[in-house]
Amino acid sequence: MFRFSQPLIYFQLTLRKAEYYENCRKDILGRIFLAILKLKLMRLSTKLGFTIPRHVFGPGLSIAHWGSIVVHPDVRVGNNCRIHSAVNIGVFNQKSPTIGNNVYIAPGAKLFVGITIGDNVTIGANAVVNKDVPSNVTVGGIPAKIISKKDSSGLIVKGYERACHILGR
Repeated sequence: MFRFSQPLIYFQLTLRKAEYYENCRKDILGRIFLAILKLKLMRLSTKLGFTIPRHVFGPGLSIAHWGSIVVHPDVRVGNNCRIHSAVNIGVFNQKSPTIGNNVYIAPGAKLFVGITIGDNVTIGANAVVNKDVPSNVTVGGIPAKIISKKDSSGLIVKGYERACHILGR
């Protein structure tokens, strides 16, 4: 019943299980279960509108809404990233973004090229980020510029806090 009432969390749990089985379970049962998890992920990705490959996000990924989220497999994202719908994080000229810890990515944001996003950054709605962003700032606009010295501390929900809230602990 959990997978039907909380499909976003079910997707994230399935993603993490697939990563675990791919990294840690090399036995035959592990490989069989990994194949099953890959099929579940493909089905869930289609249902929810996600293109999120394995081994891209660090611990604490928080997906806010269903909808189009496209992330290239070469992208690297740190811990506790909160991402909304209609976000595209892609590669341009064989260069992919690197995103730090505690980053909030608002709806419609586009990130590409070999940029580095610092820690505790807020990326505004519909921002197009094509240059490096330092830590502890808010960026927005097309192209994205620093619009505030506020960090993302009020917008990020740590993964374990979210799980405790949902499970009622």
